[in-house]
Amino acid sequence: MGISALPITGWRPVAAIDVQIDRGCHCWLIQQWSPQTSVTLLGKPAVAPALRECVAAKRPNVQSDRLLLVRMTTDSKPLLLVISQVYVPDPASVGQHMADAAECLAGRGYRVRVYTSARGYESPGIRYPRQEIRGGVEICRLPFSSFGKKTLVHRIVGQLLFLLQVIVKGIMCRRLAGILVSTSPPMASLAALVISWVRRVPITYWLMDLNPDQAIQLGKVAENGLLARGLRWLNALVFARAREVVALDRFMAERIRKQYRIRGRLETLPPWPHNDALEDVPAKANPFRREHNPDGRFVVMYSGNHSLASPVTTLVQAAVKLRDDSRFRFMFVGDGVGKREVDEAIKTERLTNVISLPYQPLERIRYSLSAADLHVVALGNDMVGIIHPCKIYGAMAVGRPVLLIGPRPSHAADLIDGQRVGWQIEHGDVAGAVSMLQKIVVLPLGELAAMGRRARGAVGERFSKRILCDALCDVIERSLEASRRAVAAPVEIARRRRLEVGAGIDRAM
Repeated sequence: MGISALPITGWRPVAAIDVQIDRGCHCWLIQQWSPQTSVTLLGKPAVAPALRECVAAKRPNVQSDRLLLVRMTTDSKPLLLVISQVYVPDPASVGQHMADAAECLAGRGYRVRVYTSARGYESPGIRYPRQEIRGGVEICRLPFSSFGKKTLVHRIVGQLLFLLQVIVKGIMCRRLAGILVSTSPPMASLAALVISWVRRVPITYWLMDLNPDQAIQLGKVAENGLLARGLRWLNALVFARAREVVALDRFMAERIRKQYRIRGRLETLPPWPHNDALEDVPAKANPFRREHNPDGRFVVMYSGNHSLASPVTTLVQAAVKLRDDSRFRFMFVGDGVGKREVDEAIKTERLTNVISLPYQPLERIRYSLSAADLHVVALGNDMVGIIHPCKIYGAMAVGRPVLLIGPRPSHAADLIDGQRVGWQIEHGDVAGAVSMLQKIVVLPLGELAAMGRRARGAVGERFSKRILCDALCDVIERSLEASRRAVAAPVEIARRRRLEVGAGIDRAM
């Protein structure tokens, strides 16, 4: 039994009460710290004498109108532990996808606990609640787990402190049935391995990117250096240990197969757009577009993480070339190391046709993405099979055509060609980018709208959150069901095991 599983916010445990209301039940005294909290009380006046004695002996100074008697049956739900340095409400895409999967599994009857950082990933000055229940998921945010991305040292120290705390807490989890871990941070699999070895539970390894490959291609580590060898060794261990491995596209799956031995199953599932938060908002009804594009220009947008692995140099240089073309407005929305290039170009070139904006909250993302007439997706030439062009799904979900700046073959190029939803140019081809944009801006609106409809149709039929998140949860559940601690069907467990709130002490007394 754990009081942390309470689906009641604003309360904390005060003391165990040695009172048997019913056989097999455990009683706790909990104290309200938020006056806004409300629960339904069930009268149980028969326990008044025992409660009066317990309160007097254990907490004589506690106000009775702020107390409840909580009665819990022993909790037999299998626990899924989720390890991710980022989690909602942090805007990083990895955290949002982990939250979708966690909440989906909680809805299937599993008890899900997330260990994540108490501070923002891009902005460590942002602090989040240390304990929270969100969408049925227990969130435990750990201190000293993120110091920002200023330097590699800052990132490594934050990661190591985060993983150390996760290992200690994870080993102590009761009724642990399995672990879901991704690549945030890159060494998160180390914590999953230690906990899995000690507790003998399965791992589902969900790759969002592949390191040290990414760091090597970006020139951050030497190919045969100590860090690269250490990460390859760690990868070999987790691929050998994981019961399920999920890659985001066929190029990533092929790269993994060539480098590592996988003992479990390897599935290929792309990430999904947050289409429950996305819709095509018409220009006249879009406050974001009215605010940032009041003169109704053709909006070319790059939205999301400005990573060095997805360089926007070609697009920035094209914007400079088109500075005097009043038909265009370029919007760069998001953050990341690559955003510096955008901001410096605006300052040094005195660009009035380029706007730099921060990440938008999830509840506003429908307006920001819909403000574009054309979305740009970038993928580094050496990044095929290492990272995945997730930005393309959001653009497709709001029904916008896409311009890919990146190589062929690639997953993004396959999507654009297969669904006929956009165009592709190579990195460094600034003249080609300018020419392409000038051709696109004069296309009939009906042709652009038709591309948008095909894009939305593809999302609905193949890439929706409902389809892909359910498929991922099926993979995770398959791993959990194989665990000896998850033999009972979670839906049946959820029906049999429940938390009941008993009488308020003030009523009982």
